[in-house]
Amino acid sequence: MITPALLIGSITLFVLAIFLGFELITKVPSMLHTPLMSGANAISGISVVGAIIGAKVASSSGDYMTSNILAFCAIVLAMINIVGGFAVTNRMLNMIAGKKNRRA
Repeated sequence: MITPALLIGSITLFVLAIFLGFELITKVPSMLHTPLMSGANAISGISVVGAIIGAKVASSSGDYMTSNILAFCAIVLAMINIVGGFAVTNRMLNMIAGKKNRRA
């Protein structure tokens, strides 16, 4: 059962995470976006592990259908984030390497 105090605390944490993420991303210089994306990909990898653990815990609670659907969605979205992030990072690194090869 979700208590009002837990709901308010969760919403507050969510809003603070959005604000902090926005402030951090807007303050990052463009030269640091590629290393930042690599770090974000590592964090998304941790999200996949957390989603798998959460699926195990939720399925042991008894509501198999809902927990399995939510766990599957969490894993798929985190994997899309990881694969897309690595693809964009690889493309950016290839663009940088291409500029260096043209000058030589």
